[in-house]
Amino acid sequence: EVPVLESGGGSVQAGGSLVLSCTASKFSIDNENARWYRQAPGAKCEEISTLYRDGDIRYASTVKGRFTSSRDNAKHSIYLRMNDVKPEDAATYYCAIDAVKTVVNTWSPCFSRTRNLELWGQGTLVTVSS
Repeated sequence: EVPVLESGGGSVQAGGSLVLSCTASKFSIDNENARWYRQAPGAKCEEISTLYRDGDIRYASTVKGRFTSSRDNAKHSIYLRMNDVKPEDAATYYCAIDAVKTVVNTWSPCFSRTRNLELWGQGTLVTVSS
């Protein structure tokens, strides 16, 4: 059983919008940092957004101004709203939630290795049609 579940991926037309969700059903995400990553075929794992536990949110330059991250601690979830989607946004999207309090290490499909004190899911695929 994976510790987090990403959902919301699918096919979107260029210029369209999509909302991705990530839920850690058995873990509290209160006071934990979280991140969104993506990996296009043959490419490295790219960190695109960090949600800090103090409420600050940062974005990679490749998505800044188009993507918006948010979190709902009560629902153990983080979200990624993707606006003005471009063909280069096509990738598998992953979320990672720090597990400092729960002390859990999980396999990261994005980095192809175990990541200490992080919860990872299997990812959700986004395809973009032009």
